[in-house]
Amino acid sequence: MITAYPLFARETSPKRELRAAWIATVSNIDWPSRQGLSAQQQQQEFINHLNFLQGCGFNAVVVQVRPAADAFYASPYEPWSKYLSGKQGQPPFPKYDPLEFMISECHKRNMEFHAWFNPFRALVASNSNPNPADHATRTHPDWIIHYGGKSYFDPGNPEAREYVLKVILDVVSRYDVDAIHIDDYFYPYPVGGMTFPDQGSYAKYNTGMSRDDWRRNNVNLFISQLNMIVKKEKSWVKFGVSPFGIWRNDSKDPRGSATRGTSCYDDLYSDVKLWAEKKWVDYLAPQLYWERGHRVAAYDVLLPWWKENIAQRQLFIGLGIYRMVNAKTYPWNSPNEILAEMQAARAVHANGFIFYSASSFNKIKPALADSLRLSYFGNIAIPPATPWLDNTPPAAPTVTVISSAQGNFVRWEQNNTANEPLRYLVYRFELNEKTDLTNSSKILALTRSKSFTDKDYDAAKSYRYVVTALDRLWNESDPSNIAASSTD
Repeated sequence: MITAYPLFARETSPKRELRAAWIATVSNIDWPSRQGLSAQQQQQEFINHLNFLQGCGFNAVVVQVRPAADAFYASPYEPWSKYLSGKQGQPPFPKYDPLEFMISECHKRNMEFHAWFNPFRALVASNSNPNPADHATRTHPDWIIHYGGKSYFDPGNPEAREYVLKVILDVVSRYDVDAIHIDDYFYPYPVGGMTFPDQGSYAKYNTGMSRDDWRRNNVNLFISQLNMIVKKEKSWVKFGVSPFGIWRNDSKDPRGSATRGTSCYDDLYSDVKLWAEKKWVDYLAPQLYWERGHRVAAYDVLLPWWKENIAQRQLFIGLGIYRMVNAKTYPWNSPNEILAEMQAARAVHANGFIFYSASSFNKIKPALADSLRLSYFGNIAIPPATPWLDNTPPAAPTVTVISSAQGNFVRWEQNNTANEPLRYLVYRFELNEKTDLTNSSKILALTRSKSFTDKDYDAAKSYRYVVTALDRLWNESDPSNIAASSTD
């Protein structure tokens, strides 16, 4: 029997929680809405997505910047994506850098930007190659494998892997991304009656391993090397993977989940459990797109499995709101399933959520967005800290308050000796109230400014204000001095 969950009260909304949405660009799933829009139209559409998400309480987006060996930025290695202009290799008009623009707009809103790469997909259709003559799909056909109507960089070819690593490192070095994000496409999903034809690279590069173990080792090498080069270039850039929701079924491995579906380990050759154990990732975001009680892959079976196997890394739950689009029957014809899944994830202390995908909100009734805005995401939340990357917080600010008829003007000074980008949390407490910085309902603002005007208050009351500083990895300083307002 499935339990009905009550709506969360605002006060229970966690202070630290990743609240993200995937923005898919392949086939114009989410953005841009169609090919050939002007630069201004593309920018406005992206701003509309951000404004909507920010209004609901989201604090991050995961944007697909390399859907299929093409680029949503000025790449020295790969052509401009056709999903922008309509023609592969042609920049948007008037020309601008979408990646730079998107990062800037996110950071203005104090939202994280996770750059999402599909590492091995080379062509969405094998019978059509729109790339220029100097593209890797043309200059290195030995790197490419055609399978199931699509084309892939061969994960078993060391040169192909190095090329993909180079493409991703270029973005890390030139752009102010907060994280690098890889989705679930490593070796491709099995196509019935077809074998992935990598016998050439297996014959050349295997070292006595079985084909399956060799494939998994190829992906392990890629993941471990990607984490290493990202951290070497910028130690603060996080690396996360959003794997398919089943690591392995317990019918094949007692360590697996009580499920009966396609698995990361056996079908996609991605040993995600190992990556967390080896600390090659900073977070995992398994795609748990099934409902509770599903006969093959139940959400309520998979959620505790992932929590138990995340090791010392962060767990963000991938939620499939796309399942609600045009849903006529239970459980996807109302927001109740997603909200119950969120409550269950919070109950096991998952670190946040990523919703697939942004444009689904435009295709479903507003009840889910309203529930997020008014209740589940009702208070400001900041992403979880990553102490294994950096655990040194900034200095505490020094605060003063000036009261006037226009509001309580809170301002502060900050000794930023590291000269790093800082954000600030502004807390407000009533005069005799406990100063509890874990209570998210007491946060008034998250800002990059060094001042804030509190206009939403009772002029007959006195308040106490506290400000803390946050660095780029969300380490929070000690609280400032307590600054009190005066009554009229």
